[in-house]
Amino acid sequence: MVNFLQKSERFSKTWLKLPGNVRGIVWLSIGTFLFSITDVIVKLLGRKFDPLELALFRYGIGMVILTPIFFKMGLEKLKTQKIGLHIFRMLLAMLAQLGVFVTVINIPLADATAIFFSKPLFTTVIAVFLVSEIVSKRRWSATIIGFLGVIIMVRPGNGSINPIVLVGVATALTFAIANVLIRVLSKTEPPNRILFYYHIGGILVFTGPAIWVWKTPIGIEWVLLIAISVLTTIGMTCFIRAFSIGEANAVGPIEYVKLIFAACFGYLIFGEIPSLWTGIGALLIIASAIFIARDEAQNKAQSKWSQ
Repeated sequence: MVNFLQKSERFSKTWLKLPGNVRGIVWLSIGTFLFSITDVIVKLLGRKFDPLELALFRYGIGMVILTPIFFKMGLEKLKTQKIGLHIFRMLLAMLAQLGVFVTVINIPLADATAIFFSKPLFTTVIAVFLVSEIVSKRRWSATIIGFLGVIIMVRPGNGSINPIVLVGVATALTFAIANVLIRVLSKTEPPNRILFYYHIGGILVFTGPAIWVWKTPIGIEWVLLIAISVLTTIGMTCFIRAFSIGEANAVGPIEYVKLIFAACFGYLIFGEIPSLWTGIGALLIIASAIFIARDEAQNKAQSKWSQ
């Protein structure tokens, strides 16, 4: 036991000596891998369980995990003067979460992952209208190229459009709006308060529909259903740690490794082979998203320097 503690202490000291960006990359890599595993579990469970039931487990178990934090905050710190905005943002985010489940279950993992990477493109456009954010010509150009990648993946001219692909695109758009609303809320609302209303709302909204389509889990299915929320919560924590110790433009691009995980898991577990169009579209989307992230980081750095 003593030997184990000594090794743990040495590891901790060595870990803290690493540059912030290196530690951030490691944290983000772990988080990305956990999210990829979550997608695999969702796709496996989607063969039996309705996305509405999966969503109830996602929010219910998430609430259990976060309850100690909410309890520590106390009722006074959980009160809000922005309940209308919380409800609007919450409904959008829940709709998007349901869209994620529907998309992951019904199309190849690599396709779903690539489509969801279009979220930063939508965020750029939405931020202009909701928070009057000024966008440079370079970022507009990158956004247009990224949407070209989305169009290539949707392929509207090939005679048949997969409606689930459109659900995925709509999901990315909805998440983008919800994330921009977080910027608006964060001016007065702490992150944990936003999480509180998000999870409470999810339980209230999905309980009724989930009961309607309910199928009782058996054996290992309970573990997998609980794992969806547990892995998501741990993954979110890894992302928060990554961006708190590393620079966004250095750490952020690692998230796109998820496409490699998705392609590998899709092939090995589900026998999915990504198409050439998926590859071309994904490359355009990812290149555009990385450029947008770097451009935003540079603008923030210049803004701080000018102050």
